[in-house]
Amino acid sequence: MNSYFRITAYYPQADVCFIVDSYGKFNTLYDFSSYLIDKGIKVVKARAEGRFDFGNIPKAPPDAAYLILRACNKGKPILNGENIEISGKIYSIRS
Repeated sequence: MNSYFRITAYYPQADVCFIVDSYGKFNTLYDFSSYLIDKGIKVVKARAEGRFDFGNIPKAPPDAAYLILRACNKGKPILNGENIEISGKIYSIRS
């Protein structure tokens, strides 16, 4: 079964933030998060489908080979309560 995950992350070495989705590459959110952390990336928010609203970032088609970069920008992501924004791309998390 394909699992859909979304992570908002920050890469301090380049002062870059991004939203990245995985839809079939990883079996668990832990595996996805660990993959990024191993590369020196700080995970800001991580959620599985059902624990976030897609906002203005539509759900991507399944892709077991690649990660799907949804947005990126210099600096840290904008966190406003449950809403997360990067370069005009917004989604919200659920607790």
